[in-house]
Amino acid sequence: MGLTLLVGGSAACAGEAGNGAPPGDDLVTGQAARIPPRGLAWVIFGADTVVAEVARTDAERARGLMEREELPEGRGMIFVFPDVAIRSFWMQNTYIPLDIAFMDSEGVIVDIQAMEPLDETFTSSAAPAMFALEVPQGWFGARGIGMGQRAVMVFGAS
Repeated sequence: MGLTLLVGGSAACAGEAGNGAPPGDDLVTGQAARIPPRGLAWVIFGADTVVAEVARTDAERARGLMEREELPEGRGMIFVFPDVAIRSFWMQNTYIPLDIAFMDSEGVIVDIQAMEPLDETFTSSAAPAMFALEVPQGWFGARGIGMGQRAVMVFGAS
């Protein structure tokens, strides 16, 4: 089964909004949210969702979460690469302890690693990956999300 990547269409929402999940009803129209706002994605693992900023370009991927002093629970950044390869990240100028999940072209987690603030040692994926999701450290473990689990990704308009 292929990766579910929804862009610009309707999508089923999972989880609860207070937990970083896709918003339920739009307060103005009363309509259920169908896609994330521009520049964001919902990365859904069953009942748990990360509202992630999307880093698609070389410049966005190089910048990542640098200079941030906080990352709210249920938020993160999804790095989208044009191909599948071993990926390496470092924490230069990044002040937040993070977990990074490396995912293959199908959205299946192939590796999860913890990264410490300001550590300039490269963290490389244990297997080739097309996506990398950074979240506050401990987020995956607290939800029992691990290797082999598959994400459904819903991207807002680019």
